[in-house]
Amino acid sequence: MALHLSIIGWILTLLAVTHIIFPRYFDWKNELASLSLINKEMMYVHTFFVALVVLLMGILCLTSAQDLIETPLGKTISLGFSFFWFCRLCIQFLGYSKELWLGKKFETTVHIVFSIFWTYLSVVFFLVYWS
Repeated sequence: MALHLSIIGWILTLLAVTHIIFPRYFDWKNELASLSLINKEMMYVHTFFVALVVLLMGILCLTSAQDLIETPLGKTISLGFSFFWFCRLCIQFLGYSKELWLGKKFETTVHIVFSIFWTYLSVVFFLVYWS
């Protein structure tokens, strides 16, 4: 399990860092131009905090894998992480319209890769809890 937590830690850290490119990649300057100031700023602030939580999860996996595996608190945290990522997996299918990815090669690939990744996270953290 420690190896899986290490892999997860590195991928989550990388995922957190990629949030830096979101505003430019998704052209938020133009896309969000019609929003009120509060809604526009909430996009930036919430993206920052999502990235921060993902980064902290990654760092926790990299620095405290044995504690997550062996201690009651670590197992409880792992169960919480499993629930968190399972919810994210559900949102992948219930929160995004199929029109965003279906029939588009790159978007479909991203959708599939992240669906597999969210499943992997959910399962590994759940197995850590039950180990």
